[in-house]
Amino acid sequence: MTDEPGTDFFDLQQALAGRFSLERELGRGGMGVVYLAREVSLDRPVALKLLPPALAAQPAARERFLHEARTAAKLSHPNIVPIFAVDEVDEFVLFAMAYIDGETLGQRIRARGPRPASEVTRILREVAWALGYAHAQGVVHRDVKPDNILLESSSGRALLTDFGIASVVESAEQPGPGQVSGTAEFMSPEQAKGETVGPASDTYSLGAVGYYALSGRFPFEGSTHHVILAKHINENPAPVGSVAQGVPRRLAQAIDRCLAKDAAQRFANDEELAEALGLALPERRELPVALRVFIKREGRIGSGGALLYMWLLAMVAALAGELAPLGLGTLAGFGTFIAGVTLVPAGILINRARRLQRAGYGLDELVVAFKAEVDRAREEGAFEFGHGPSTYERVVRAICAGGLGLAALSGLGLAVGGGAQALEMTLALSLTTGMGAGVLALVRWQRRQPVDRQLRSWLWGSRLGQWVFRAAGLGLKRTPAAGSATYRPTEMAIGMAADRLFGTLPRELRRSLSELPDIVRKLQVDAQKMRTRIEELNGILAEVSSERLESRALEASPSPDESAKLVGQRQALEEDLRAARDATQQRLADAVAALETIRLGLLRMQAGSGSIESLTDDLTAARGVADDVGQLLEGQGEVSMLLRGD
Repeated sequence: MTDEPGTDFFDLQQALAGRFSLERELGRGGMGVVYLAREVSLDRPVALKLLPPALAAQPAARERFLHEARTAAKLSHPNIVPIFAVDEVDEFVLFAMAYIDGETLGQRIRARGPRPASEVTRILREVAWALGYAHAQGVVHRDVKPDNILLESSSGRALLTDFGIASVVESAEQPGPGQVSGTAEFMSPEQAKGETVGPASDTYSLGAVGYYALSGRFPFEGSTHHVILAKHINENPAPVGSVAQGVPRRLAQAIDRCLAKDAAQRFANDEELAEALGLALPERRELPVALRVFIKREGRIGSGGALLYMWLLAMVAALAGELAPLGLGTLAGFGTFIAGVTLVPAGILINRARRLQRAGYGLDELVVAFKAEVDRAREEGAFEFGHGPSTYERVVRAICAGGLGLAALSGLGLAVGGGAQALEMTLALSLTTGMGAGVLALVRWQRRQPVDRQLRSWLWGSRLGQWVFRAAGLGLKRTPAAGSATYRPTEMAIGMAADRLFGTLPRELRRSLSELPDIVRKLQVDAQKMRTRIEELNGILAEVSSERLESRALEASPSPDESAKLVGQRQALEEDLRAARDATQQRLADAVAALETIRLGLLRMQAGSGSIESLTDDLTAARGVADDVGQLLEGQGEVSMLLRGD
């Protein structure tokens, strides 16, 4: 953004008077100057992009620029910056496009560094949709790069701009046969050779964008553009997972596949790429504040408060021992201390669980919230400390093992009565060293893996957790929280509604329908298992699609029979996996539909328009669905093992 307008600002404003009102310059580069302006007739902000005057003076460049801009103006997609008008005014050649309030992906990376995998996945997916639409219209971008991807501030939406236009400018600056246009760091091998490019070239460039966004590094770097282009043609980039920590496997596979040297080994089309990125996109659930507070604090008093509490408890226990009748002092003091470290924390925990229930949340929702929190903490730990133990962690573990081992040998030596003084010093030193290193290793392990949250998640899902939660809710009538189901799986939301409706029925009806809660719970559990199963099958499909690269590479091998056999095996495996996934998705729909039928039957019973006979028939049908689902899951487990080993 410039403070003082240049000469071209005044000349352009005079030429556009009555149509556009220029406000300020937004940017300047090889593509020309971009101004923020207002379109007078529609009173809307627009970005005016002006072709550099030196190029506008060249008839061939001018004509080609206008042609490309008018072609791009025909594109209409939510993830493409729309072009409103393309025009020639006096010596100026320009086009008006929508003004996007935000920043480019390149600006964001340069300012904030590599981006999180979830953000990169979403951006790449939206750009892939835009490219897929453009390619279907016969338009190839030819200059996909971070600075041509705009990120809208209000929505975070990614929009692609400058379709085919940047290459026109660069081609005009580099005339001659075999000319190379584009940005070297993001250029496909065929583009680097000066060959005719197609949709697969944009796919390669988008893979390079993802590589840069995740790692902050280009796939290839060099002192000159010619060195970089040579590497694009002749070398393979390091896998993105090796240069960026914590990249999900599916996302890494998709980016590495985009960067294949042979265009035939990349994704067949942008829809296939978007689907692969969709599988890599993690599901995000925003937990309500009441659940977040409970998970973070639960039964804890806090570190400072805990020390003060333990000191006061010791004082009270000692006082109780002093005041107890003769002979019962030790028992009274010990009993007071035990009660203080068990009953008081339990009371705090029950009080907080009761407060959670008063806010409208049940145990099922708490278990789901714990699972989401464990997944989030595991992702954060992997990003900060890696998926496996670091060198530091291995060293302190070795010191711990060595120290404790030496302490054990020293203790054994003391037990047999030899060299007491030296062994005592060795025992003390090694035990201190081993235990200290063990604490350090435990702390690092805990920061890398949310062990305490996993333990608490298991505890609340156990029978003990159910008893504590039930005790906390005694005498309390819980009203479901408004909007509390926004993050729950659909089957859980329906099942919880069915449980509440069942609880409002008269006792005689509940006795007649005593099997209903068990059937509802089984359908819920089976539906969640099927969701997990669908995720697993999608993961295997991604692996098989990646492995098919080998099949495509062998299609041109000297042995046609071997190539045909390998291709046929992979295609058959992919078809079997897709069939298994489709069957699982259908059974998931059946299970949720059965739950919905039960809920509607209970609603009719509550309204007085239903009958127990109709609801019994619904339960019988639901039991059949549950049995079918169980058989499907069991059978698919065996099929999956066979498919993996094929």
